Amino acid sequence: MSYTPVSMSLKEQFQTCWNATPQHSIDYTLANLWGWGPYFGLEWEFDGALCWLRQTRPAPMRWAPLGDWTAVDWAADPVLARGGMFIRVPEMLARIWKDALGERVQVDEARGHWEYLYRRDNLVTLPGKKLHKKKTHVNGYIKEYGTPDYRPLDSEAGIEDVLELQDEWCQWHECADSGSLRAENEAINRVLAHWDEIPGLVGGALYIEGRIAAFSVGERLDDSTLGVHYEKGRTAVRGVYQTMNRCFAEAAGEGFVLLNRAQDLDEEGLRHAKMSYEPADFLRKYAVRVAPAV
Repeated sequence: MSYTPVSMSLKEQFQTCWNATPQHSIDYTLANLWGWGPYFGLEWEFDGALCWLRQTRPAPMRWAPLGDWTAVDWAADPVLARGGMFIRVPEMLARIWKDALGERVQVDEARGHWEYLYRRDNLVTLPGKKLHKKKTHVNGYIKEYGTPDYRPLDSEAGIEDVLELQDEWCQWHECADSGSLRAENEAINRVLAHWDEIPGLVGGALYIEGRIAAFSVGERLDDSTLGVHYEKGRTAVRGVYQTMNRCFAEAAGEGFVLLNRAQDLDEEGLRHAKMSYEPADFLRKYAVRVAPAV
């Protein structure tokens, strides 16, 4: 197969495969692939109705393909015939491969890559005892700063403010000393620089006395699910993250049932934060090893 780096020049071909994919993982959105492309050395190959993906850094590793998984004769597929390891494989595809190839397929849990799914109405209303602390933080923000000044983002409004806040956030968190934070900063800048070229992007920001205090950037995954890629705020502002989360779910999430807030990558602090919002479910992903065909 002839792989080439992820690029905007093939986005229409990619979008056709994405639209046909039965289960939409936030890992596989154009925004995510484009943003993190340089860090992982992401490449793709279009083979008929499938888009195959692989990372080349820090080591070569294949991801799941995009396309209509239910329309493929996997037993005759030349890629799977050669066998190998595939990572970030959504649960539906892992099950399809297992059904098609039987004992040739070994499926291993990859908990750090499970994507957190939340009911949009719960993120807006913050009901019950378990989310009471979140509501208290939001009320504290309102008491201190007044009714949230939430503004939607588009290519003409707010992008420069977001870039300014992201730059300041990186200085506060010393991104220069962290490879992962530097990569995330580059991903955010790459996505925002191509806002008009990436279909389905949505965003919002909070302002306090005319100055940006937080932002969220997301992407439509399907008719019922909105993905959230990035969320940053001024940590000195009381309740800013809880309020940004709630406002984004209410405004950008209108019409969606679920918000997909990505994975925790086995980071303990991040897992605790995501679990504290009481996820409704997970989009489970697995590492799948396929034995070569005899």
